[in-house]
Amino acid sequence: MQKLLSYVRRAVDDYHMIQKDDSIAVGISGGKDSLTLLLALASLRRFYPIPFSLKAITLDIGFPNMDFSPLARFCEQLDTEFILEKTDIREIVFDIRKEPSPCSLCAKLRRGALHNAALAHGCRSVALGHHQDDVIETYMLSLLYEGRINCFLPVTHLDRKDITVIRPLIYTPESYVRSIVKKVNLPVVKSTCPVDGNSKRQEIKDLLWSIEKENRGARQRVFGAIQRYPLRGWERDAERPRYQPESEEKKCEK
Repeated sequence: MQKLLSYVRRAVDDYHMIQKDDSIAVGISGGKDSLTLLLALASLRRFYPIPFSLKAITLDIGFPNMDFSPLARFCEQLDTEFILEKTDIREIVFDIRKEPSPCSLCAKLRRGALHNAALAHGCRSVALGHHQDDVIETYMLSLLYEGRINCFLPVTHLDRKDITVIRPLIYTPESYVRSIVKKVNLPVVKSTCPVDGNSKRQEIKDLLWSIEKENRGARQRVFGAIQRYPLRGWERDAERPRYQPESEEKKCEK
């Protein structure tokens, strides 16, 4: 936990992610990343010099056989309010639109639903569980499939809804997230989405691991390049503004 909190606190401090008395909605899907994020922020809340509060929001997308009761119990253990929001996203994506490549539309609808739920429950900050490997993979997806050098941002302010999106796990490697899940026995809820793990992102993940086998440290060098270049919004300068404009989030998010 100390190492995890070190990763998270450094990210929070480098990018000024938390302001005094922020009410932060943590989007928890039931996956390992979002549960690790909730655990880290709940632990950080106890000693961080800037006071903030947490609420956990789970979206029920509508896939069958999803049991969210373990998430409710986990949140109770962390003294964090658990909110379950039912949506019709599965019906829209798979039944009405019949999307051949559903991930993009599903992600867009989930973002909108999460932001609306956060605002409805008094939260103007939303924390997402994107870890360091997600940063690298998104950068490579943009480079190879779009011909652009882009990535989502550590902190983004969405002007239309007056909500701030933060990503405190950006320094945390996925391998460490996996180890936390095993050591702490986090209550991971497996997604029943029919296309789970079958996407362009999975192809990039496999490609990067094959490169890493031949060139140890390749992933870290890519991440370092994002900060050293730096991409707009990834500056760590103390004068860097906390908020980035909404237009950048539109360009960068996957």
